[in-house]
Amino acid sequence: MSRHVGLDFGTTNSSLAIVDDDGSVAVTTFRVDADAVADSFRSVAYFDQPRKQGMSMIRSPALAGPAASARYLQAQTKGRLVQSLKSFAASSHFTTTNIFGKVYTFEHLVAVIVKALTEEAAAQHGPLGPAITVGRPVTFVGAEDGAADAFAIQRLTSALESCGFSSVRFAYEPIGAAYSYGRELDRDELVLIADFGGGTSDFSIVRVGPEARATLSMEERILGNEGVALAGDSFDACLIRHLVSPQLGLDSSIRSSLGKSLPVPSWLFSRLERWHYLSFLKAEAGRIRSLIAQADEPQKLEALLYIVENDLGYDLHQAVQRTKVNLSAQASTTFSFLEHDLTIVQEVARSDFEDWIQPHLASVESCVDTLLTSAEVSPDRIDRVFLTGGSSFVPAVRDIFYRRFGADRVEMGDEFTSVARGLALLAAEEYGRHTR
Repeated sequence: MSRHVGLDFGTTNSSLAIVDDDGSVAVTTFRVDADAVADSFRSVAYFDQPRKQGMSMIRSPALAGPAASARYLQAQTKGRLVQSLKSFAASSHFTTTNIFGKVYTFEHLVAVIVKALTEEAAAQHGPLGPAITVGRPVTFVGAEDGAADAFAIQRLTSALESCGFSSVRFAYEPIGAAYSYGRELDRDELVLIADFGGGTSDFSIVRVGPEARATLSMEERILGNEGVALAGDSFDACLIRHLVSPQLGLDSSIRSSLGKSLPVPSWLFSRLERWHYLSFLKAEAGRIRSLIAQADEPQKLEALLYIVENDLGYDLHQAVQRTKVNLSAQASTTFSFLEHDLTIVQEVARSDFEDWIQPHLASVESCVDTLLTSAEVSPDRIDRVFLTGGSSFVPAVRDIFYRRFGADRVEMGDEFTSVARGLALLAAEEYGRHTR
């Protein structure tokens, strides 16, 4: 029996699905805690600080997914939590990192996450086999040319091969979502797929349905693809910039040795906006202390230093994500970050949040328009718009598609598993074509 594996390796969350020869689809689930399971796997890895035993330093095995998050939160002395690796796939500036005196390559870090995920899948479903179809964004973060794109693919391929997959194939993530959506149709449709991830937003126009599957190749069904390197992480960064950073010293002043009033360096807060960059600020702790001595509002920079020295970036961004989720369901909410001696409480309205993310929304709109133009498809020809991914729940994001296509043609679903399901279905279909 052949097994067809689809992996959606995401910036924030990953998922895996399997299609067997009989066409049945199984999605891997993951234990979050004693009371809950999820069908997505947090794309994080955690490294405990080494401990001394006699004359040697003992390193605990790296953890990934829910186990990594749990261990990080429980640890009295924080180790290193690694997240959003996919955002660095195309970056030649990130090839290795030093974690407690040991050098890890980008490929090794990705493999830590993928290996833990696929081992759990194998425990549930049996051996996965040597082949895997993996989702990729239309445009990788930071990939400004074909060479950078190829570099990202090469590194991800190497990481997957080290996990035991000798045949690695990539497909655009919105194409995976299109296969998942089209599986249940009894008629053909021309569909615009919008997949909103943590680091990228990707769009495809695809013919789906039974006749298209039977008569057209995959290439003939795909009318166009476009992507933009922003999504959920960018929205989170806006909340940090406007809600949190002003409480930590952004836009406040320091006094120079000559008595001149100067702004606190803004680069400190750009690091704060991406929590996986926050560890870089530890090296700047001395600089922050010197700024505190010069600050007009020293308590704000003391709060920033507290977050940096106590590794509270993960906790802070969890609070930000809760706020974003709440704003998707209600017109206003309270951002609340309470951590021992640090309290940040701020009311926020959805209308303010939408104002803050407006430049990103405009980029999404422009990308959709570019896709329609390049595919030579007018909005009235689109039968259905299928939105997937966590940020598709943001009302201002949905409004982009309501305005262009009408709410009656917009559908949402399977925000964390549709891509993996579709990738597995795509792999099964291509296998069937090659074996006939």
